[in-house]
Amino acid sequence: MNNREKRGLLKRILAKRGMGQVITVTIGLIAMVVVFSFLNPFFLTSRNISNLLRQIAPTLITGIGQSYVLITGNIDLSIGSVVGMSCMMSATLMTKGVNPWTAVLITYAAALLMGFLNGQLISKAKLPAFIATLGTMTIARGIAQIVNNNYNTDSIGQAGAGFMDFFYYGKTFGLFNTIWIAFALWLIFNFILSQTRTGRHLYAVGSNIHAAHLSGVNISATITKAYLVSAFCSCTVGLITTAISGMGTMDAGTGYELYAVAASVIGGVSTLGGQGILLGTVIGAAIWGVLQNGLQFAGAPVAIRNIVIGVIVIITVLLDILVRYNKKAGRRQAAAEGTHVSV
Repeated sequence: MNNREKRGLLKRILAKRGMGQVITVTIGLIAMVVVFSFLNPFFLTSRNISNLLRQIAPTLITGIGQSYVLITGNIDLSIGSVVGMSCMMSATLMTKGVNPWTAVLITYAAALLMGFLNGQLISKAKLPAFIATLGTMTIARGIAQIVNNNYNTDSIGQAGAGFMDFFYYGKTFGLFNTIWIAFALWLIFNFILSQTRTGRHLYAVGSNIHAAHLSGVNISATITKAYLVSAFCSCTVGLITTAISGMGTMDAGTGYELYAVAASVIGGVSTLGGQGILLGTVIGAAIWGVLQNGLQFAGAPVAIRNIVIGVIVIITVLLDILVRYNKKAGRRQAAAEGTHVSV
């Protein structure tokens, strides 16, 4: 490859929506790793890195789902509750004697039904995403509470040993299976988003829903697909949560919708829709995990860790809004100047 071709390839990479943000936050991630490794020599040990990757995986998985929804210009507040519902439902079924893998399929079906409901409420009933998913968030949490009569479940026992190994404790090629699950989901959904017509439609809806409709995009189907992806990812994290504790807990998944938003927006997915790539979500989830892990090593209390994450999310969203505003202002000015010259 000659220099001209290399420059052309570099330009195409940098032209991708959100790639500039990805490069910026990657530099920030590297800086954080360097700082924390100096503060604590155990930070970069193989054991801590393995545990850190396993800690990042659930945030990345829910971040993938939230990224799909944010790209369409919407938001999913039900993610944490769907995680809790999936955790309780799968564990309850297993403690009642249902085969673990049958329980997994039933749980996925219930979660996808919740995602379908979200998509229909927003695209067909025209409810604001915030209100619709706030409602389904409450419904899903209620289901999590009612499936076992307002009690956490008993242990899923030895019958669920294979299930727990598959989703959390087992290793393949030296890495925990949770990490492989996150990597596989990222590969699949990144391909869909970047290489298929469905992905192009998601960006089109988020960029300009009216123009997308005039171009023949099925708005309802596109938005519903985004929420189905979000529900699928949330259910997967719910199953991972069940595998971690070996039981169902009614408060499982609390706050995960916020972690998912953090991973997405820190990685460059715009809350205004139409912009962002899943590579950025990986970096955003990694930043969240490194901050949590590094600050824990530094002895910072949980409250300080949460405050730091919250500040970063606010600053990231604010910068996104400012950049978009300046771009629009620049386009309006250029259009006005063009009109003046033509006159």
